[in-house]
Amino acid sequence: MIPAVRALARAAMAARPVPLADVQARAELLTRFGASYLVPVEVFAAFAAELTDRRRPGGPFAALCINGRRWFRYHSLYYDTPDLRSFHDHRQGRRLRYKIRERRYEDTGERQFEIKLKGRRGETVKHRQPLLPGDAALGAAPRGFLAAVLDRSYGIAAPTDLGRSLETDYTRATLVADGQRITCDAALLCRDPENGRTVRADGGLVLVETKTTGRPTEADRLLQGYGVRPAEFTKYCGGLSALRPDLAAGHCRRAVRTAFPTAA
Repeated sequence: MIPAVRALARAAMAARPVPLADVQARAELLTRFGASYLVPVEVFAAFAAELTDRRRPGGPFAALCINGRRWFRYHSLYYDTPDLRSFHDHRQGRRLRYKIRERRYEDTGERQFEIKLKGRRGETVKHRQPLLPGDAALGAAPRGFLAAVLDRSYGIAAPTDLGRSLETDYTRATLVADGQRITCDAALLCRDPENGRTVRADGGLVLVETKTTGRPTEADRLLQGYGVRPAEFTKYCGGLSALRPDLAAGHCRRAVRTAFPTAA
């Protein structure tokens, strides 16, 4: 087993299990602030042990559990314009930026069409719509949903020339406390749909993302206490930069090299 997968599995098994309904009630956080960290497995193990410690003031973090499982396989397919407008808008930090993707939960078969926006205060706002079996991710209904979201949120028209730009696969465990959610991802594999080229993330790193309505969180303070600083890294921009090195910008190059050391 990849060391990072083993580490997140151990962390999830050490926590009290909670069902999806409880996670959504306590910390669904479709609108949230967040930060990303590339955490070595040794640090992640100590960090997770502190969060799931039963003596933690306020109670320990719990782990999402569905049908007896506490870690799950995710597949995402991102869409962008031929000139990668979404990618460049994110890399340049434009305020009116968004990502479009189809997410598939491999262990349940559920599919969601998702749009992630940036709010006025820099928060992430996620909009999603279920996809039924056989539905095309860029069919009439999802395109109508996309157009409505972008018009309502930004007052702009949706792009019409969307195509597949990146596929990702990874394993995730989710830790949750009231108003806080921490996603822990490992074994990230990114694939270029055009040519089939792939890059695999360092198996000794866990990608930790903290998500809350406020900032910083206890998890942020803990990680920074271990000397781990927030990374300029997202799966979309990081994966695409690793697959196409000419796209890597200076401010994110270090994080991309850390996450994908073999890509260079």
